Amino acid sequence: MHEGLPPIAFLGAGQMAEAFVRGLLRAELVGAGSVWVSDIRAGRAEQLGRDLGVNPARTNLEGVGHAELILVSVKPQDVPSLLDEVGADIRSDQLVISIAAGITLRTLERRLPHHPPVIRVMPNTPALVQTGMAVLAPGTGATEEHQATALRLFSALGRAIVLPERHLDAVTALSGSGPAFLAVVAEALSDAGVRVGLPRDVSHLLAAQTMFGTGRMLADTGLHPALLKEAVTSPGGTSIAGVHAMERGGIRALIMDAIVAATERSTELGRAAGD
Repeated sequence: MHEGLPPIAFLGAGQMAEAFVRGLLRAELVGAGSVWVSDIRAGRAEQLGRDLGVNPARTNLEGVGHAELILVSVKPQDVPSLLDEVGADIRSDQLVISIAAGITLRTLERRLPHHPPVIRVMPNTPALVQTGMAVLAPGTGATEEHQATALRLFSALGRAIVLPERHLDAVTALSGSGPAFLAVVAEALSDAGVRVGLPRDVSHLLAAQTMFGTGRMLADTGLHPALLKEAVTSPGGTSIAGVHAMERGGIRALIMDAIVAATERSTELGRAAGD
């Protein structure tokens, strides 16, 4: 068994929170009896209690009262009201981790009067299948020990690194929103396969596995994408013909524009929350 985590309260029990709970239990980083979940939706916490054996909290305050690590996993627009509700009850010796997109450390810390350590995290949805990417930004009160605890948590669901907070809006756009952008590409590849005569199920499989394998190669080897492209494109071949068509359509600028737009939106969300 790995070094364990302290009792955890998940304030918000959506898909991402459920993925975290499942990953932590699978990795034996925490026992089900040390996990508390609360959610605004009637019956949601109870459902996770039945499915996973964790403790359903009747209120957010109940979850906070049982935990040493508090994970804020509600929607960004709900963070201010949540912290107004529970902030005064969060002790200085509890660790607060937020996965709410765009919500800055400043917004979090100023609603926590007892000044607990805070870490802002941007995970992504591949955490649902333990291949996620999480980037952690520690607040001023978060020690190396606090960061190590957060890294253990998120490494159970894929990979995790630490960066200064100034990068988090860009991270939100690239790895946080990236699965949506890649899903559009995967759908286009699948449609293209059907267009040239492949059955839909085969086309979907080829698109998904090719994207998965390519990502695995890039992540595991550290190979620059240009070198991988170079290895596949032979002179006068099919791959370079396709790359030419993509370049003619402006695919690079489209992708870069998408990342810029998502970064700007993440910044707007933070401002709307009171920054």
